[in-house]
Amino acid sequence: MGNPCHFALFDLQPSFRLDLDQLAARYRELARQVHPDRFADAGERERRLALERSACLNEAYQILKTPSQRARYLLAMRGPELPLEVTVQDPDFLLQQMQLREELEELQDDADLAGVAAFKRRLKTAQEALNERFAACWDDDARREEAERLMRRMQFLDKLSHEVRQLEERLDD
Repeated sequence: MGNPCHFALFDLQPSFRLDLDQLAARYRELARQVHPDRFADAGERERRLALERSACLNEAYQILKTPSQRARYLLAMRGPELPLEVTVQDPDFLLQQMQLREELEELQDDADLAGVAAFKRRLKTAQEALNERFAACWDDDARREEAERLMRRMQFLDKLSHEVRQLEERLDD
């Protein structure tokens, strides 16, 4: 079956700007077609293929719907595979990371739910700004380094917003 591009799977052109509602609708439609239940009476080979297609579809969907993963995937399509863990040569951002982490720890110590909500909003704004900047430069080879740097920042903010959600759940209990 080879490895069709994740975008092609959804009949999309490779692009960072995606209509996520459209992507979700297309995903549901395709998921129904390859759902293993539909192949319950089929031969073993067909069932196995349906499972594989279903797994491929799920992976492609997860990657495309998550901005940082979509960014990483687009960069990998256009150049060498990117190492997952890499020292970030990004001193300004490292400083910002440390400040954000400290702030989050304080919010946790104070069990400050309103503060956490405000932090989350700021994070979302920062993520949207990064997305915009990435969209503007990912397909320009001359700006590849910038695009990679933005993608790493996106990954960090993803991790941070995951931690914020976990903190919210703990404080809600």
